[in-house]
Amino acid sequence: MFRHHRRPCAPDRLTPPPRTQGDGSSGVLLALIAAHAVLGALAPLFVRWFGARSFFVLMLGPLAAAVWLTSLAPTVVAGGEYLESYQWIPLLGVDLTLRIGLLQWVLAMIVTWIGALVLLYSRWYFDGMTVARSAAILTIFAGTMLGLVTADNLVVLYIFWELTTIFSYLLIAHDPTRRANRGAAQTALIVTTTGGLAMLVGIVALWQTSGTLSMQEILAEPPTGTLATVGALLMLVGALSKSALVPFHFWLPGAMAAPTPISAYLHAAAMVKAGVYLVAALAPAFASVPWWRPTIMLLGIITMILGGWRALRQTDLKLLLAYGTVSQLGFLVLLVGLGTEAAALAGLGMVIAHALFKSTLFMCVGIIDHSAGTRDLRELNGVGYRVPWLAALGGLAVLSMAGVPPLVGFVAKEAAFESIEYLVSGDVEAVTPLAAAALAAALVFGSALTAAYSLRWWWGAFASKDGAPELSWHRPAVGIAAVPMFLGLLSLIGGFLGPQLTDLLDPYARTVATGKASHGFALWHGFTPPLIMSIVALVAGVALFVFRERIARIQATFPQVTTAEEFYHRSMHNLDRVSVEVTARSQRGSLSIYLGTILVTLVTLASYALLRVRLWPEIRVFDHWAQLLVAAVMITAAVLAAGSRGRIRGVLLVGVTGYGLALMFAMAGAPDLALTQVLVETVTLVVFVLVVRKLPRYFTNRPLSSTRWWRVLVAAAVGTTVTLVAIVAAGARVADPVSDAWYEAAYEIGYGKNIVNVALVDTRAWDTLGEIAVLVIAATGVASLIFLRSRVGSVTRTDEVFEDREDAPMSDTAPGVWLRAGQTLSPLVRSLVFEVITRLLFGVMIILSIYLLLAGHNSPGGGFAGGMVAGMALIIRYLAAGRHELDEAAPFDAGRLLGGGLFLLLGTAVVPVFFGGKVLESYEYYWNVPGPDVLSTPWGALPLFGEVHLVSSTIFDLGVYLVVVGMLLDVVRSLGSGIDQHASDQLAPMPLPDSTIALPARHGGTAEDRGRPDAHDDSPRHTRRTRRGEELR
Repeated sequence: MFRHHRRPCAPDRLTPPPRTQGDGSSGVLLALIAAHAVLGALAPLFVRWFGARSFFVLMLGPLAAAVWLTSLAPTVVAGGEYLESYQWIPLLGVDLTLRIGLLQWVLAMIVTWIGALVLLYSRWYFDGMTVARSAAILTIFAGTMLGLVTADNLVVLYIFWELTTIFSYLLIAHDPTRRANRGAAQTALIVTTTGGLAMLVGIVALWQTSGTLSMQEILAEPPTGTLATVGALLMLVGALSKSALVPFHFWLPGAMAAPTPISAYLHAAAMVKAGVYLVAALAPAFASVPWWRPTIMLLGIITMILGGWRALRQTDLKLLLAYGTVSQLGFLVLLVGLGTEAAALAGLGMVIAHALFKSTLFMCVGIIDHSAGTRDLRELNGVGYRVPWLAALGGLAVLSMAGVPPLVGFVAKEAAFESIEYLVSGDVEAVTPLAAAALAAALVFGSALTAAYSLRWWWGAFASKDGAPELSWHRPAVGIAAVPMFLGLLSLIGGFLGPQLTDLLDPYARTVATGKASHGFALWHGFTPPLIMSIVALVAGVALFVFRERIARIQATFPQVTTAEEFYHRSMHNLDRVSVEVTARSQRGSLSIYLGTILVTLVTLASYALLRVRLWPEIRVFDHWAQLLVAAVMITAAVLAAGSRGRIRGVLLVGVTGYGLALMFAMAGAPDLALTQVLVETVTLVVFVLVVRKLPRYFTNRPLSSTRWWRVLVAAAVGTTVTLVAIVAAGARVADPVSDAWYEAAYEIGYGKNIVNVALVDTRAWDTLGEIAVLVIAATGVASLIFLRSRVGSVTRTDEVFEDREDAPMSDTAPGVWLRAGQTLSPLVRSLVFEVITRLLFGVMIILSIYLLLAGHNSPGGGFAGGMVAGMALIIRYLAAGRHELDEAAPFDAGRLLGGGLFLLLGTAVVPVFFGGKVLESYEYYWNVPGPDVLSTPWGALPLFGEVHLVSSTIFDLGVYLVVVGMLLDVVRSLGSGIDQHASDQLAPMPLPDSTIALPARHGGTAEDRGRPDAHDDSPRHTRRTRRGEELR
């Protein structure tokens, strides 16, 4: 019989709020976001199995989300919304609320549909390339963008916002070996993170003034006052930095160092649209606050003109599109942030049009680059004659970008001009007619620049040019053309669907209560001022293109001014310089002075606080005289360790204090803490020895300095101060400690009798999750000190060592060998007794570690203690027989254990959410195993079968177990095997440069070398030993 019991929620783990009719109670949206993360995590495996065809699998994530979103169209168009809400941190008002209204739906459709198409396009673009890393990050990035545009809680939105910054950094740094990729990624990270920090302050300000973190509630009742205004403007700063408006625009062109599919997604449909989305979401409520409209109008039009003007002098097709994207983003932010009903409708329509034509153009550049090997318009010649269908496809996208009928870009741009016409006629009182007229003229000029660089792009990509070199061209695959062809046709069809597009987007426009309503999208409204503005812009754009050489000369005559990019790099250089100067003056290289300053400051401040204490608590010094004896031993060991000059002696004495503390825990009735302390102290002692063996025997040979007594005084003062602070803090309680309730809560909530383990894996699991992440980082840091590039390749099986030795015994011919890899050591340092004991203990320790893992919920133990025992078993194998034996015992990469453990930890945390539970919520299971309950033996009845009690947090404990084992394996493989390998490489005999002597090939030599009879001669004349006595061949 199988029974499942879900525990009652603890008071701080409230159930989800009741959902009203129409809410998304199924959790589909959260599952779709998580599916992107799962697919991204599995992407390396898919790439290994299927190669570039793995993109067919990866596109299923955004495709499933896109299909599901399409099914929501009737709901959102009718003014409804989809809602999922899960409480996360109720005391702070932070909940995982995902909401899809019309605005969110439009942006989510762009993110998912174009995300799926970009992944499909990548299947042919990356064919034959190593793309596991980029494929994984691009898939996860698509899910992160979906979370960003649907998050209602501002804290959750900010988390997704920063995640897009991190993932875009990784995507731009596609090839970390290239300086251009590293520099562009760093610039994008710094600029967008700076804006994100401003946005975070704005979120706090809005929270303080509105009392809520829900965007829906804030927009329904916008807060007022100076603080609210500052908060809204800081949110705007974050949006402008993300969407690359002046003065943050310079990061986007540099980001073109990423591969074309990544650029197509990030800069046409995803990352840069995040800022546009935030402005569009906030504008209905905050467009009327002081400085909002002036900031939007001024920076939007400057960005539009500056981006278009700089695009006219670019010779790289991708860079030309990059500056064109900067220009278009200024236009988009201006429209959606203006805060009028007509501009809101035009802006959202322009967002759709831009996503279609810009992604098409980027993909066309990718096809050209893929087939011609260049993007330089000066080298491209006659491409239009070679692939006329590609020229036609690029022409459709260019005409849409320039605003030529009957493309969707035309109907959207004419609606934008209509909103400006309303502004000139006094649609908004806060905007004077003169300012509106200047804005209209600037928009016409900006649109003329758009038309000019659109023509320049098409001419540079497809036209025949006199004097251009002969172009080599290979025919692109049919599949790579399908995606841009589909998007290009949508740009054409969209122009004829103006009324339907109006009906679709009008519910969002009606949320803006300012200004007259737009006439909507249509190919013909009559001979109106917006049509005249469109004609003027197109004619002026054609003229700018025709006279492009004269325009280029005019641009060359402009005086050189400091650009935003130069100002950024100069600022970063000055910041580095100031840091160097401050460090040089404040840090003179004496570690003792640094530490002394910190400790003296601690003693001074804490002593001041202690002097103000009026009532000291009662102190119970000890419970048993044996505790005094242990304390005396610990104090003596600590004093001797501080005065020890020998490193090994100091390490051993410090170990005595650790084991003494474990004994103290045992005397105090805390066996779990005592067990953990013993294990940690043992492992720490081994790690210390591994490090110390390569250091000088003594700390110093110099005479004792006169400052030694000052150090003793400071150390004593710190110890006394910290002790007194702990006593005062423990006696300063005014309420009953929470720990008093843990005795019952551990069993009722965590289903366990071991309070310590239940706290680690249940009630304080968030803390454990963070601490485990620190362990992973520490293990990775230690490994990076030895294996500079990767852990992979550091594992050598014993078979590979023995196959190079003619006298090496094999396992099938030497069944009596205890530790086979031990024979790689010199007989002078081998210990057969140690090898035998290790062989006997290894299995026992592994079984013991599994027992501690499974029994830890009700008895002393747990995943941490079990992992420490398993790691110690591996360490013993290394100490007994060397690095090859360690690889024999653990023939896998430690990173897999670390990654698998983190996967289990995160999975245990997230999975309950999909079943209506909370993050990290625990469940218990009872399983009645059929069979006899007891087994009769001469020693009495032993339990055999019966009711098995399992708790889901055991899986969390298993993740801790794997991470701890992986960390210890990483440490011993780095500080043990890695150092041994380095010493082996340094001490191996090497011939002089002009010598003709052929030394034996090292392990891993060529097959030809291994085939020579003398290639691996292990005779004494070819053998040297390290300090550990390991043979070096």
